[in-house]
Amino acid sequence: MLSGGSLAGNADLRQGAGGEWEIHGDPTDAAFLVAERKLGVSERREQRFERIGEIPFTSERKMMSTIELDHEHNDEVVVITKGAPDVLLERCTRVRVGMELVDLDDAVRARLLADVDTLSDAALRTLAVAYRPLGPGEDPQVTESLERDLVFVGTVGIIDPPRPEAAVAIREARRASIRVIMITGDHPRTAARIAADLGIVEAGASALTGLELDALDDAAFADAVRNTSVYARVAPAHKLRIVDALQADGNIVAMTGDGVNDAPALKSADIGVAMGVTGTEVTKEAAKMILVDDNFTTIVEAVREGRSIFDNIRKFLRYLLSGNMGEVLTVFLGVVGAGVIGLSGAGGAVVLPLLATQILWINLITDSWPALAMGVDPPTDDVMARKPRRLSDRVIDACMWAGVTQIGLVVAIVTLLTIDIYLPGGLIEGTDDLTTARTAGFTVLVLAHLVNAFNARSETTKCVRAPVCQPVALGCDRAVAAVASGGRQPRLP
Repeated sequence: MLSGGSLAGNADLRQGAGGEWEIHGDPTDAAFLVAERKLGVSERREQRFERIGEIPFTSERKMMSTIELDHEHNDEVVVITKGAPDVLLERCTRVRVGMELVDLDDAVRARLLADVDTLSDAALRTLAVAYRPLGPGEDPQVTESLERDLVFVGTVGIIDPPRPEAAVAIREARRASIRVIMITGDHPRTAARIAADLGIVEAGASALTGLELDALDDAAFADAVRNTSVYARVAPAHKLRIVDALQADGNIVAMTGDGVNDAPALKSADIGVAMGVTGTEVTKEAAKMILVDDNFTTIVEAVREGRSIFDNIRKFLRYLLSGNMGEVLTVFLGVVGAGVIGLSGAGGAVVLPLLATQILWINLITDSWPALAMGVDPPTDDVMARKPRRLSDRVIDACMWAGVTQIGLVVAIVTLLTIDIYLPGGLIEGTDDLTTARTAGFTVLVLAHLVNAFNARSETTKCVRAPVCQPVALGCDRAVAAVASGGRQPRLP
């Protein structure tokens, strides 16, 4: 009898104070413990097996083993192994059928792999289990050489269903022109099925494996990265190479991960996002950001909030710059064209269209409060329907400067014409004195600023620019790690 506890190298199942069971450690290993407890064999396993060594999992070997003493068989030393079915089958020579051992020939191997494909097509993550009693006098030293001539026991299907909001978040990300990429160590069929369920790729799309990536030259690799959004059975080096290829293509890349093997890719990405719950300390140190709830939806909400904040900064600047431009042009054009609008004083002296006190009042009262309100403006409906900005794009670009100048010029002309209406002489004959004309101009300028506050809240005309894609490469090997690991949560890639 081989039980889940013999294979759960990095997990623990404990009953809390409230009577509910709590999982501690690796979720994949915890799944074996849960299955063992449901089968009711936990106590027997604890009495029968005693662990004396462990060969840890690596992304290169794609398997892990424990060395156990079997107390029911005269303390016989047994190697118990779990790992990727296609990899583990290469180390097996026999298969257990009931209580009998049968040679593992090509026909049996093909049938077992077909079973794996069936489970993978159902979006299950598959792990195979095998064992081997050590021969008399065989050295039980903990080395990879023990993982040979194994007896294949069976395949376990594990599913960590996606959170209900995951597919919605991915659709929202795609609407925002953010390309979501799944990078996982799972079976290609599992990865492709989950990616299709979440909307990362169309149904029927295939995943590109690490072996296939190794066979590509640099040009073919770059082309594959442009067109492929699901990668399976990859090693840490592949993740790093995918991130580098995306960046070389001019993209801004956010990479998520929780394992030590994700650290190089997180470090290389423009934005490395580590998992706060399941992430290792190495991953958190390598990342630029830590996601405290391991939820992919939080990343999409952060993008929405970031775009909203950036929009508000531009609104704030657009309003203040256009308002101040109107004041500057009002004074400048009023002085330059004083004779035209009747602002000339006695003896040809220059008369300012506005007093310093009036300008100060506008800056302190009329400008400040609407500008502060724009800083907390809620996001617009189309904030997630826009293309991402380029890194080279300026906060105040040529489009904004053109709009600021245009609005400032219109405000200045309207203000000066108002002053001209009240003054004798000028373009329009008036009958009032300079104080009345200044008051009228000041009133019009204040009203123009308040109208401009509504105008500055939205840009209805934009400069046309080439679309920019902002990929988010989600990479992780653990079943619990959302989109990247098979997309089951996302509690995230």
